[in-house]
Amino acid sequence: METTMHGHSAPRLFGRERTLQAALGGRRAADIILWRDKRASAAILAAATAAWGLFEVAEFHFLTLVCYAGMIGMLVFFIWSNASSFFNLPVPRVPDPETLLSESATRQAIQGAHRRLSRLVETLYDIACGKDIKMFILTVLSLYIASVIADCFSSLTLLYLVVLAAMTLPALYERYDSEVDHLVARGVHDLRTHFADMDSGVLRKIPRGAGAAAK
Repeated sequence: METTMHGHSAPRLFGRERTLQAALGGRRAADIILWRDKRASAAILAAATAAWGLFEVAEFHFLTLVCYAGMIGMLVFFIWSNASSFFNLPVPRVPDPETLLSESATRQAIQGAHRRLSRLVETLYDIACGKDIKMFILTVLSLYIASVIADCFSSLTLLYLVVLAAMTLPALYERYDSEVDHLVARGVHDLRTHFADMDSGVLRKIPRGAGAAAK
């Protein structure tokens, strides 16, 4: 359901016309992000929180933790393998890597990441050429804000915050989408008004680059 603003329907966030699940791909990843599969979502969030607590709060080193996990795993397998003959237990089996992560799935993931990276580089190149001066200023300002935020946190904490936001914000937005769309529509309207004033008074006097002139 779309929100209303001054009697008119306000556009949805990011201009989407599909449901949030469809916008996220409509696959298992979308179900996990939107907490349709509560077990998987809770497991991912708990694992990320545990990893952040171990490496950032408890200050464990990654290699040390991997070595400890390897030693404990080998010890458990050793005891289980030798005790299976005495207690009639099944011999532990390591799952086949082919069943965990197929070659086709890996190839699709790599190709998808390559397409998104190429699209990002192309978009940044177009912005850097000065074709859209307002988008150029917004991009530079966004990069500056991101650098300030990154300077306040460690890389691991920043990565954990990204995971935490990805696992909570979409689900909250799906629940309160009408209120969020209304607030965003008002904010975008005010921002466009300010940019229109700035464009008429300042930005139009800035000389454009060769890329903008050729457009």
